[in-house]
Amino acid sequence: MRPDPAPLPIVSQAQWRYRLADAKATGGRIGTMSESTPEVAGPLAPPVPETAPDGERAMQIALVDDDRNILTTVSIALQSEGFATRLYSDGETALKALLDNPPDLAVFDIKMPKMDGMELLRRLREHSALPVIFLTSKDDESDEEAGLELGADDYIAKPFSLRLLIARIRAILRRAEPVRDGTSPVGAGDPAPVSITRGRLFMDPARHHVTWNGQPVSLTVTEFLILEALAVRPGVIKSRNQLMDAAYPDDVFVDDRTVDSHIKRMRRKFRMVDREFAAIDTLYGAGYSFTDG
Repeated sequence: MRPDPAPLPIVSQAQWRYRLADAKATGGRIGTMSESTPEVAGPLAPPVPETAPDGERAMQIALVDDDRNILTTVSIALQSEGFATRLYSDGETALKALLDNPPDLAVFDIKMPKMDGMELLRRLREHSALPVIFLTSKDDESDEEAGLELGADDYIAKPFSLRLLIARIRAILRRAEPVRDGTSPVGAGDPAPVSITRGRLFMDPARHHVTWNGQPVSLTVTEFLILEALAVRPGVIKSRNQLMDAAYPDDVFVDDRTVDSHIKRMRRKFRMVDREFAAIDTLYGAGYSFTDG
């Protein structure tokens, strides 16, 4: 089994340019801040082989953002984890490329020139089910809601942790790929997680697939991880801190209200297939529990 990577720090917008210098100096890994601020010129990123070191095809990740420093820094981090990257600086260019030669997953910003992220996602969903993670401004819940309703698989608020982004990419790719030979296709060699059945709820962690009364319920990766933490021990109250620990890496700070927002969205999704859904209980001042028998 591959060892866990060293934690990657939360990177603020002001630190991207400095971290890029260290990423170049250390061969593609994100380090500490540099004292100089280099100019970025030429291609957005160096050519990346489409095969991993073990000879297998590398997963292709498309990054769409009008900030060249963000594109390059995130690309370097993904390449160091074995992914191949394609970089686009506006929505119009990205749309054609994503449809003509689809990658395995796309990550893009909401606010971009020519075509913003919402319009890009809307047009993409007319023709493709390509997995998408979109980046939002911190606490911009309207962007989060709109993006998820348009069909995004997950969102991450800026400033964000590179470790969190990589974890979400792996989880979504694991959900999108079929399970082969009893193993998870992302994180090769790991045994597939055991499915969970709790009354009318069925969860398949290997595919990140959820059904209620046999009807599919589409959850983001974060929502899935929170629900899984509740369903593993029905009737047991889980605090917000416990649910945050289940859904986010240790080095990522998440406000308590973030968990409440995820629970709210999950309930709404389940009520689309069952108007009487009430399996997630709120215990004010304590947390949440799953109670369906």
